[in-house]
Amino acid sequence: MSRTDLSAGPLSGLRVLDLSTMLAGPYGATLLGDLGADVIKLESPYGDESRHLGPRRGEERGPYLSLNRSKRGLVLDLQQADAQAVFARLAATADILVTNIREPALGRLGLAYEQVREHRPDIIWIRVTAFGADGPYAGRPGIDFLAQGYTGVLTLNGEPDGAPVRTGFPAVDVMTSLLVSNAALAALRARALSGEGQRIEISLLDALMHAQASSIGTYLATGDRPRRTGNRSLYFAPSGVYPTRDGKHVVITTPGEKFFAKVCRALETDWDSDPRFHDIHARLAHEDELDAAIAECTRRFDRDDLVARLVAADVLTAPINEVEDVVKDPQVLHNRMIVPVEHPELGRIDVTGIPLRFYGTPCEVRKHPPMQGEHTRELLAELGYAGDEIDALIAQGLAADTAELRRQRDARRAERATAAQA
Repeated sequence: MSRTDLSAGPLSGLRVLDLSTMLAGPYGATLLGDLGADVIKLESPYGDESRHLGPRRGEERGPYLSLNRSKRGLVLDLQQADAQAVFARLAATADILVTNIREPALGRLGLAYEQVREHRPDIIWIRVTAFGADGPYAGRPGIDFLAQGYTGVLTLNGEPDGAPVRTGFPAVDVMTSLLVSNAALAALRARALSGEGQRIEISLLDALMHAQASSIGTYLATGDRPRRTGNRSLYFAPSGVYPTRDGKHVVITTPGEKFFAKVCRALETDWDSDPRFHDIHARLAHEDELDAAIAECTRRFDRDDLVARLVAADVLTAPINEVEDVVKDPQVLHNRMIVPVEHPELGRIDVTGIPLRFYGTPCEVRKHPPMQGEHTRELLAELGYAGDEIDALIAQGLAADTAELRRQRDARRAERATAAQA
């Protein structure tokens, strides 16, 4: 019995079709690519919406570059029936399909589960929606921000006397992307045992409800309503953000008596013998006074010196890093959570790394985020199309490669320039 070659990662030999856009679906497919799957990003001639948003680097956009490593790029115009025939040949080679297209467009493009299953009966078909595949909100458009509203996260984020504040990064989309990859792996296990693929639906709403086990779950269990606390904790004190002499800040938190004692020793105080602060309940009752006393102490130190002092005392602490600090953080770099890839036009670009460390079948970022249509000719050739057939597909507008998309873009720019001069 021959061993499967897993030198490219634990998912070597599997093919994933990524027909999703923006973040949750694409980033889930990215992780599958990081784990060794052959991920094909199939786009329309317009392309993933993230190609049109955010800061530019050359002809590419930051949001797209940051989310789509470890893939190859193919462009098909699935609004045309003949292009759907090309897709049928591609789908027959795939193990997993990821999409976030809503009905009725999903069916018109030939991408509904039963349609794709005709090409590959054991396909694992995963769709991301905002609110669910059915039910009262089914079919509505939605993004991360809306899910935070519906699930009450906005009411929990921010200062107690301030307005609701969304999370500063798309937390719901990122959590959902992890569920996409997790669901794919579980379905592969089920298929290995049963021989059957299946349809899987994942929503932003459900992902964020799942993430709130400690808040909404506590309310369900006890009736205690979660409250907005800013940087403080509901259950213990001190826990917050404190200023330093150089105008920066640190986090200090104490989920247990031993940690408060360590803060006291590190800052050379005897707060733990003060009746106002001698246990968690007393500290919560006098939290304003305690925070003021800690801030007075932390202002005596520059941030990095204070963090070093607190770490040496085994205090739970962290600097509040700016993005420039994060990308130089020694533990982030040691964990290879920022890694370089070579882009054929942009040169070296740094992307976030793989948050899983496999010791038996190591994973790595092996491919740059593909340019739109970069691998169209390569992939069509793999599907058995001859060179002249590929030329014909592109000439008919059924498929496109990077050169053709650029030609079209340059033509549109020239038309706009001419119109502006008229």
